[in-house]
Amino acid sequence: MGSSYFLTEELQEYVWSSMTPIDEVLAGLRDETAASLRDVAQMQISPEQGAFLTTLVSAMGARRVIEVGTFTGYSALCLARGLAAGGLLQCFDVSDEWTQIARRYWKRAGVDDRIELTLGPAADSLAALPAEPVVDVAFVDADKTGYPAYVELLVPRLRPGGLLLLDNTLRSGHVLPSYPAADEGTLVMIELNKALTRDPRLATVMLPVADGLTIARKL
Repeated sequence: MGSSYFLTEELQEYVWSSMTPIDEVLAGLRDETAASLRDVAQMQISPEQGAFLTTLVSAMGARRVIEVGTFTGYSALCLARGLAAGGLLQCFDVSDEWTQIARRYWKRAGVDDRIELTLGPAADSLAALPAEPVVDVAFVDADKTGYPAYVELLVPRLRPGGLLLLDNTLRSGHVLPSYPAADEGTLVMIELNKALTRDPRLATVMLPVADGLTIARKL
C-alpha cells in the first residue's frame, strides 16, 4: 500500500485508521497493482491522497476534471467519484497495459461512464483540447520532465478559481540541496516549484501529503 513520505510507520497507520476505510473496489485495485506491477506499484497514490481528491472535487462541485498520468486508475477512480452529476473526467496516459487494469476497476466501481481515456503523449492531447477556460480541476501525476509543459497547457484551460494539482513535488526530499545527485526529473521539479511561487496567474501552496502535493488556484 502506498503511503505518505516523511511519516513514521506508526503515524502512517494512525492516519489510515483515522479516515473512512477504502472500499473493496479500491482495495482490490491496490492489491492487483501491487501483485502484478511490483517494480512500479509505488506509482499508485496513497489512500489518504485518493480520499482527499474525492473530497476536493466533490466540495468544488466539479463537472470538468482532467488527469495527466493515470497508471492503473486509482486516482482517476477517486476523482470520478467526486464529480457532480453530469461531470466528465478526461484521462491521458501512454500505457494501454496499465490502463486496461484501470478500465476494469472503473467499470466495477460504476464510474466508467464518466471517464474518457485518451492514449498517447499527453502534451499533444492537451494541446488539441479547446482553449476555453472551463476546467474545474486538473491533476498531474506523470513524467516529471513533462510537468512544465503540462502546466502551461492546463492553466489557460482552468476556469477562474479552478485548481491545478501536481503530485510528487517533494521528490522524496530530493528537492533539497543535501541531495546533490538529483535526477533530471527532480531538477525540473526544483525549477518548477520556484516558478510556481512567482506565477502571477496562480496562488500556490505545497502540502506535505504523500510525496508532496502542490495545489495552485487560478486567479
